Amino acid sequence: MKRLLSLFLLCALLLAGCGGQEAAEAPADGKLRIVATVFPAYDFARAAAGDLAEVELLLPPGTESHSYEPTPADILKVQNCDLFLYLGGESDTWVDMILENIETHGTVMRMVDCVDLLEEETVEGMQAELGHDHDGHEDHDHGLGEVVGMDEHVWTSPRNAAKITQDIGAALAALDAENAEIYRANAGRYAGEIDGLDRDFTSFFQSRPDRTIVFGDRFPLRYFAEAYDLDYYAAFPGCSTQTEPSAATIAFLTDKVERDHIPTVWYIEFSNHLVADSIAEAARVETARFHTCHNVSREELDNGATYVSLMRENLETLKTHM
Repeated sequence: MKRLLSLFLLCALLLAGCGGQEAAEAPADGKLRIVATVFPAYDFARAAAGDLAEVELLLPPGTESHSYEPTPADILKVQNCDLFLYLGGESDTWVDMILENIETHGTVMRMVDCVDLLEEETVEGMQAELGHDHDGHEDHDHGLGEVVGMDEHVWTSPRNAAKITQDIGAALAALDAENAEIYRANAGRYAGEIDGLDRDFTSFFQSRPDRTIVFGDRFPLRYFAEAYDLDYYAAFPGCSTQTEPSAATIAFLTDKVERDHIPTVWYIEFSNHLVADSIAEAARVETARFHTCHNVSREELDNGATYVSLMRENLETLKTHM
């Protein structure tokens, strides 16, 4: 609540200080300006736009989106860009607050509106999420099998990622009719690369008699698991803010790994992976990272990481550790 109030006051101050301000002048080269909150949207837009737009990642590399605090400059970027891309899920509450308090000059697009949504739920052994739910109510304890809310991590399914890429291409074509076919062709080519990635994941998992994965971490991969018919167990739901699982959660996951002879306990990017390490040590197995592509490090960004390159790294890691 304090965070939302701070955002409201920040938006009010910006509007008071910039009342009547016109949209910033377009770049001298005439390119469209695209702002994306998270890396997948940034990468899909970058592929669809090619050299015809300036694409900016709003969330700084290495930043956790669930706790991100926008700056006044961020708000002005959202207000003045030609296309603003964001998830539209729980981690974007701060975005909704901004959009409710400013008048945007361009098109606003939510990734969650591009695909069919799945519900995030508490599965067996998962630490119950205490103290909040996705509607902002307090003191709620989510029980086994209970729906926690809409799962926002839609891009983790390559099939969804391809669809979102094509929708971004269509949005750019609508904004710049003169180059419409270029945007659609660019988006189609990248969607084709993602489709190839999907085929390779499908082939790999079809070769595995056991498709069970255990995460000693949050699990923002519901769409990925559904796409390839995986059984999953994890310490926390995908949007959990907790970092300390109960002894019962640790014991359940350790027993699952030992009893089912699961060779690896997984963790996600930017995790301290202490929980995964603890489970793996007790079960005498390895740990490995699965990159969800939610955000990237500065090094990854500077080295030209893409959704496809990161997911192919995941595929190679799965081949080694599963």
